[in-house]
Amino acid sequence: MKILVINAGSSSLKYQLLDMDSNKLLAKGNCECIGTGGIVTHKKTGATPYRAEPDFPTHEEALAEVLRLLTDPELGVIADVSEIDAVGHRVVHGGKYKESTLIDDEVISYLESIVPINPLHGPAAIIGMRGCIKLMPGKPQVAVFDTAFHATMEKEAFLYPIPYEMYEKYAIRRYGFHGTSHRYVSKRAAELVGKPMEDLKIVTCHLGNGSSIAAEMNGKVIDTSMGFTPLAGIPMGTRCGDIDPSVVTYMLNNLGMTGKEVDDLMNRKSGLLGVSGLSNDFRTVVAAAKEGHERAQLAFNLLKHGIKKTIGSYVAEMNGIDVLVFTAGIGENQ
Repeated sequence: MKILVINAGSSSLKYQLLDMDSNKLLAKGNCECIGTGGIVTHKKTGATPYRAEPDFPTHEEALAEVLRLLTDPELGVIADVSEIDAVGHRVVHGGKYKESTLIDDEVISYLESIVPINPLHGPAAIIGMRGCIKLMPGKPQVAVFDTAFHATMEKEAFLYPIPYEMYEKYAIRRYGFHGTSHRYVSKRAAELVGKPMEDLKIVTCHLGNGSSIAAEMNGKVIDTSMGFTPLAGIPMGTRCGDIDPSVVTYMLNNLGMTGKEVDDLMNRKSGLLGVSGLSNDFRTVVAAAKEGHERAQLAFNLLKHGIKKTIGSYVAEMNGIDVLVFTAGIGENQ
């Protein structure tokens, strides 16, 4: 059985094609800078990596390039997309779903209904689902939800101190994200130190264009930095992270901005991009900071400050720490 795994992020589309019978990776790659240009890296196992810079206006063009590469006579590993038996989709916000599920029209319809609380990742994931269904009709499509891993949080960790009926009527609460990443790296960390997760206090830092930090104690998530949406937490590529809620009402009431404009500002124009004025790409910001760009250095410092502050709060919450884990593009490479 060959399974294609799709991870459609806010500005990227990562993929792997796995042969589950032999438990081998056949090919993997990443389409980056979607919406602002385009970079694709593709590696067939055992072959020389391939890199190109096609134009990716949207995730749809990126997905088409992935399928082209997988079936390319020289770069690919299959002759036709019909050889793919199933597709697994990483979905950021599962809302009411607390476990992986087969994708059908009802699931897609529900995920479309919660796009307002998942504006960066929701549309990308849905495009990936619809694209794969169109190009691979009849093949099972499975959604794996980031929010599921954080379902072990207690109410004092996931509830907001606003009128309780907002939670009861509208399910406004902290959900947490990057769950598939936090789940994997925490288990892998436990393996590396030779102890069961149940005996460890772990802080996992998923740092990329989108970033979140989670605290795991006794094998369960007890707290995490992202909240009702992936906008909360530490500063990110284009997202502001935690700010005083009154900043939002001030922009609405005094600056003549609409709700959509404020949402766009916080999700797409803030973070590293907004502070540096240069880019949401951490590599670009770091390079500029080294050249003496003051605002790039400030953006870098804001991110470091947010990371340290959050880690420290989780150490206090767990009364100690055994393992600190860094993962994702920034976490692995910086």
